[in-house]
Amino acid sequence: MNTVEESIEVAVPVRTAYNQWTQFKSFPRFMSTVRSVEQVRPNLTRWVVGFGPVRHEFEAEIVDQVPDTRVTWRSLGRRAGHRGEVSFRATAAGRTAVLVRISVEPRRVTDRLVHASGLSSRVVRAELGHFKEFIEGLGQEGGAWRGVIRGGHVEPLEAEPPRSRVPHWPVG
Repeated sequence: MNTVEESIEVAVPVRTAYNQWTQFKSFPRFMSTVRSVEQVRPNLTRWVVGFGPVRHEFEAEIVDQVPDTRVTWRSLGRRAGHRGEVSFRATAAGRTAVLVRISVEPRRVTDRLVHASGLSSRVVRAELGHFKEFIEGLGQEGGAWRGVIRGGHVEPLEAEPPRSRVPHWPVG
């Protein structure tokens, strides 16, 4: 498995950077290789990525998501599989380090060539730069999803209210 790791510091608070990152549909606005993203369910996304005339479609399952901390995913399907994580850490007041780690299991010769050439690392670095320009230009997030996902399962946003110990509600 080949791994790419890149990081960047953005001049917005952790909450702002994280909230914007959870808005997957906005990725085509600032990422040059992302054509479209559809949020199928809170833990499932459908992606169309491409570079020039080459396009690739895949689904990704969000495996773990903790607000203001990290989003971890894995691709689904037969083509080159990948896993990734983006984490967020405050570095100073109003500044955030964004770290992206992607591991790819190359299944074809072209997948191996792309990684060996260093293209994957350059693309991730460039896309992080685009994210930085985008979020710093806005100065605030364009939305947020603050839910928690653990082991691929979405946790309820609010705890269930306690059940009453009274067998029947009084009438009258």
